Amino acid sequence: MTHAPTETARGTTVPVDGQDTEFWRSHTQISLQPVAAPSILGLYGFAAATFMVAANLAGLYGNNATPLILFPFAMVFGGLAQFLAGMWAYRARDGVATAMHGMWGSFWIAWGTYQILVAAAVLPSPAVSRIAQLGFGYWFIVLAAITWVGAVAALARNVALSLVLVTLAAGSTILAIAWVTPYGLGLQHVAGWILVASAVIAFYTASALMLESAYRLPILPVGLLGHRGRPRRTPLAPIQYELGEPGVKAGQ
Repeated sequence: MTHAPTETARGTTVPVDGQDTEFWRSHTQISLQPVAAPSILGLYGFAAATFMVAANLAGLYGNNATPLILFPFAMVFGGLAQFLAGMWAYRARDGVATAMHGMWGSFWIAWGTYQILVAAAVLPSPAVSRIAQLGFGYWFIVLAAITWVGAVAALARNVALSLVLVTLAAGSTILAIAWVTPYGLGLQHVAGWILVASAVIAFYTASALMLESAYRLPILPVGLLGHRGRPRRTPLAPIQYELGEPGVKAGQ
């Protein structure tokens, strides 16, 4: 019984059971379907929607009726676009981006749908209904729990993304407490400010990813760690793996 040859770095071939990897290289056909980093779109969508709504929550502008004006943009850019980014991240084999963009994109779609129902007088607004406040509180309990796990996972390779998720999880946790307990308004303002910070960091991270994609070099630092914990400072190689899956990179 013959075995496939082992993979080695930088084109070195090692015979296994009398076979040479050069045979497999010359008899392999590869079709590439590269995709841009989905988190560029996902983080921009999240940053825009979160900034507008969180600034309103923080009391920087508007009133209780403002969400009815914001929801179309937040639902499409923060919801649909971010959700699609999550599905494209699935294709890029980035589990963290798939979970975070998919979940928060779904949230913004649900939030927009809820605002439509409030405008149609089908459901009450959290501003006037304790039942609606409790419902929103439990929305954010679930969102916060998953986002905290995502923040820990993102720290493995991207400090900037982890900071986005840490501030997002913290703001969501405080919002959950604000709407579930009787101490709503003051905590809601605090949560709004934290979420504004998350939106700003998300904008920075998306900009760093887009600039790196355009110039093929890290322009803005994001704390992306390479092998053995050292920051990656060299341009991206066109071929990610010498053997196995040329041109294919897991993640973003």
